[in-house]
Amino acid sequence: MTTATLLYDAQCGFCRRAVARVLSWDRGHRLRPLALQDPEADRLLAGMEQAQKMASWHLVTDDGRVHSGGAAFPPLFRLLPGGRVPASLTAAFPAATDRLYRAAARNRGRLGRWSRRRRNERGRESG
Repeated sequence: MTTATLLYDAQCGFCRRAVARVLSWDRGHRLRPLALQDPEADRLLAGMEQAQKMASWHLVTDDGRVHSGGAAFPPLFRLLPGGRVPASLTAAFPAATDRLYRAAARNRGRLGRWSRRRRNERGRESG
């Protein structure tokens, strides 16, 4: 019952972890993850420049609409259980949502190292 494809950079550790978190929330299995490096991504994002394609994540809904960067959050949240409030908030503040997304995207290497360090610290605490 997939209703959207979530395209992400499979070479980015932070991106892979973020998609894994989203998929763990997707108990209804409405999302299909797809690496931007997969040839099918070129078909789904036909006409999009390579640099633009790799600059952010993209959500392609079952009607073929492409939502990229911060603009992907409202339709993504609408697909997730309990996502109505986050969808409303991100839709109400699109410029802020996009700015936050762009800041995270620009710093994904740093965020990836930080989240990996945090995960390792939690592992040592529980061990």
